[in-house]
Amino acid sequence: MKRTLLAGLASVVMALGAITIVVPGNAAAPSSPAGSSPVSGQIMVKFRDNGAAPAVLGQHDLREGPAIGSTGAHLITVPAGQERQLIEALSRNPAVEYAEPDELVTATSNDEFFPRQYALQNVGQEFMNTAGTKTVAGGAKDADVDAVEAWTVTTGAGKRVAIIDSGVAINHPDISSKVVERANFSDKTIVGDEDYDKYGHGTHVAGIVAATRDNAMGVAGVCPDCAILDAKVLNDSGSGSSSGIAKGIDWAASHGAKVINMSLGQRVSSRTLEAAVNNAWNAGVVIVAAAGNAGTQAQVYPGAYPNVIAVAATDNRDVKASFSTYGKWVDVAAPGVSVYSTFPTYPSTLGVQNGRSVGYDIESGTSMASPIVAATAALVWSTAAGTSNTAVRAKVESTAKAVNGTGTYWKYGRVDACKAVGCTKP
Repeated sequence: MKRTLLAGLASVVMALGAITIVVPGNAAAPSSPAGSSPVSGQIMVKFRDNGAAPAVLGQHDLREGPAIGSTGAHLITVPAGQERQLIEALSRNPAVEYAEPDELVTATSNDEFFPRQYALQNVGQEFMNTAGTKTVAGGAKDADVDAVEAWTVTTGAGKRVAIIDSGVAINHPDISSKVVERANFSDKTIVGDEDYDKYGHGTHVAGIVAATRDNAMGVAGVCPDCAILDAKVLNDSGSGSSSGIAKGIDWAASHGAKVINMSLGQRVSSRTLEAAVNNAWNAGVVIVAAAGNAGTQAQVYPGAYPNVIAVAATDNRDVKASFSTYGKWVDVAAPGVSVYSTFPTYPSTLGVQNGRSVGYDIESGTSMASPIVAATAALVWSTAAGTSNTAVRAKVESTAKAVNGTGTYWKYGRVDACKAVGCTKP
């Protein structure tokens, strides 16, 4: 059905890699696929019988490593530069179900700035373009997801949305209080609260989901009463690994997430990552991910896995963003151009790179569209339709508006939060 990660955000996350071929037990593994970017010094291995692991690994002077969530795979430390050689050797052993690289992953009301949030309600409102200049959203009729109308039915009261990203700033007055649990699966050692999200991407994504509404400051989230589970998998430069994401997914599912959002990805498929996705889906979680920003039909993972809702980006005129990845493997679209949201209250890597203000500013990419869909799914969980992840996904997709490009650029259309929760538009 679907297959592949994020390629360049218009000023946010960049995808890596190409499709990999996974080789069963006693076949030789292929050479590295074009564009593959494995993490140095570690690989992911799943044994058919874990009891055989010590002996098999010992043949190569390797030791057992920690489990990667509930995927059944283990993270094995190997000498830098020998990753591919050891993957090939282990793949030939019948006791090994698979061995694969650990791929590098990168980041895919009365509120003061609410008038700039065209994605929530945009007719006649200000629109901040990518140059940071205000324009009027004239001609942007009904290009928003009608979140304000959806709030007449539900605001998501306590539904847990996991943000698997670069972390959420601990001291932001508009979003930090929504974080109910945190876990760090990145290679970044956290020293002090202030630099928890030094990259800035996760804080921006979290604000799109659940920034506090009607607090006379900042912005409002699409699901303003949702709670956030903060799974930090990306470091200060916006990079992470397949194994880190898999562990983040597993942690989120075991800590009550109703929805998981992943505004990140890779072009190389991973059996370990897909296992984590499938385990979360089987546990009843709705999983949403960015489709990528390459402007092509190239598939991106985890967005391209069948149990993930892949999200493309539209602009304030309800047309596909020029940078957005597209194709029939993509499920829905949502606003992703110049989306206004929270940034850390201190300079962040992403903010500095793109000339953004601290506290609040715009960002563009399918990374911004994905959390709008995730938040919409969380709203649906709070309605009578929220009986299962299958039902919630079906409601989000079936109520999407068939804007131009539906059936070609994406399968179902641009999401409509109001219709998804069953509200009546004025």
